[in-house]
Amino acid sequence: MSIFEKTPDDSTPASRAPVVTSCFLGAMGVLHFIKPEHFDRIVPRALPGSARFYTYASGVAELGVAGLLALPKTRRAGALAAIALYTAVFPANVQMALDWRHRPLPERAIAYGRLPLQLPMIRRAWRIYKTSSRR
Repeated sequence: MSIFEKTPDDSTPASRAPVVTSCFLGAMGVLHFIKPEHFDRIVPRALPGSARFYTYASGVAELGVAGLLALPKTRRAGALAAIALYTAVFPANVQMALDWRHRPLPERAIAYGRLPLQLPMIRRAWRIYKTSSRR
């Protein structure tokens, strides 16, 4: 079965979650290559090496996880990989919040608002894992 074939339960939020999450991660992965300078700025400075390396590596990871989530046969592995990815990129969100703490309120709200978003994203990935069939 492809991701485009409908099944009787394709209209439920749980059944759409893997495709929506895959599209989100795919779009973010592409953005890492189109606008890498934005992502370079939030790479924690404590990491060794160049920020661009981490920008591209996380873009590749997002594209890979998106691909895993898109296919029913690899969806469970993709969900676990998504949890690992969301956990791994959390320090970049912390770095952004620290760097933006003196910016105008709307920008601070964006930076601080990103921090708690990791939890629902991890929870969604866990639900995808739990609801995906073992193959």
